[in-house]
Formats: sequence, structure tokens, C-alpha cells
Amino acid sequence: MGSLIYSANCSLDGYINDADGSLDWSAPSEELFAFFVETLVEEEVQLYGRRTYEAMHVWETDPSFAEAGELERKFTDWWMGTTKVVYSSSLPEDRIITGNTRLERSFDPEAVRRLKEETTGYLSIFGPTLAAHAFDADLVDEVRLQILPVTIGGGTPAFPRTTLSLDLREQRRFADGTVHLRYTVRR
Repeated sequence: MGSLIYSANCSLDGYINDADGSLDWSAPSEELFAFFVETLVEEEVQLYGRRTYEAMHVWETDPSFAEAGELERKFTDWWMGTTKVVYSSSLPEDRIITGNTRLERSFDPEAVRRLKEETTGYLSIFGPTLAAHAFDADLVDEVRLQILPVTIGGGTPAFPRTTLSLDLREQRRFADGTVHLRYTVRR
């Protein structure tokens, strides 16, 4: 059975984007990007909301990303090979422009539970709005945060309004001051 991971990059003050929705401040260092590439190979399925999918699909639609370097090529290969599920009630069908991708109009906890049962590795869910549904259905097994050494003063909080008890399993500090924290959700 697979494990569902909620993963987020966030500012030190707890936001995933700034008040204007920008992610410009969150570009990972080369060391952090290498860490992402190293750990993503464990992930078989990605669950995205519309905004996160629209930000990420360039890894398949813009060849210059893969041409930027060896790590970028590895990430692109992984992105193109992984299964992606996009949850959106407003995204038109023809905006799903990447392979191995399907569109779901609403989050169905039982369908995600079955997906976990059918998967041997990890599933990841991105975006706190989408993750709120998974937290509410008690589907999330791990939380992985990358806390960047910047405050942005507002935006979308990294966590939905939920109460969690977590056990710290791993911590890692990167040269740029980013801290990776991995927690399991205490049931």
C-alpha cells in the first residue's frame, strides 16, 4: 500500500506563495533541487490542484527546462513518466496538455484511498487547498516541508485549517538556509 505525502515549499512565516500569488521567491537552490530529484524517484503518483499543475506542466511543454542541465533532464524524465491527477472544476479538458495525466472534477476520498491501495510507492499531494480534502479524509501519511529563509508577509498559508499531531522523522539543513522537515502524521 502506498503512502500519501503532503509536500510544500514555504516561507519562514508559513506561506506557499505571496499575496499576489507569486512563487518567484521560492526558486530552489541547486542543492535543494538535487535533493528534490533524488527523493522524487520514490513517487509514483502526483495529485495536483489546477494552479500547481499549471505552474508545473512546463517541465513537459517547454524543452528548454530539460536542456538546462543534468538535474533538470532527470526531473523532466521523472515528470513525464509519473502519473498525474489534476483536480479542478474549472480547468477545460483541453488544458490537460501532459502525458500520463487525467482530470478529476472533484476530490473523491474513496478513489484516493483505492489509489493508495493500488500503489506500492509514494503518492504526493500539492497545494493546501487540495490537501485540505485529504487531511479531512485522514488520507495523509506524511508531511514534507521545505522552509525557505525568507518572510513574505502574506499569501496562501502552507496548511489548511486543520489540527494535526506530527512526529518528526527527518530534518536537513541546506547551505542556503533552507530546512527540510519530514513528519509522519500521528493517528
